[in-house]
Amino acid sequence: MKLKLLELTDDKARILFEGGGNTYIDALATELIRDPQVDVAQRKQAFRFTDPELVVTTVGGRSPILAVTDAAKRLSGYAGELLQQIESLETA
Repeated sequence: MKLKLLELTDDKARILFEGGGNTYIDALATELIRDPQVDVAQRKQAFRFTDPELVVTTVGGRSPILAVTDAAKRLSGYAGELLQQIESLETA
């Protein structure tokens, strides 16, 4: 998956996920909206066969890129915790 920054301002980012699937972007948008300084986190897709775009707007001076980075790190942490739990089941 390749990211392409389409727009960036102090409070808005539009990121194209080339070759990306909707599942990850939907999870990322859900995690982003949990941040109280994120106003909008939405996946957009012009047509079913086009690459999806993530639109993020923030409030309170929060950088939209930093918000995306933090949300992605939290998702990665959740996946790591899940893997540890699954591995512990295999050894039980």
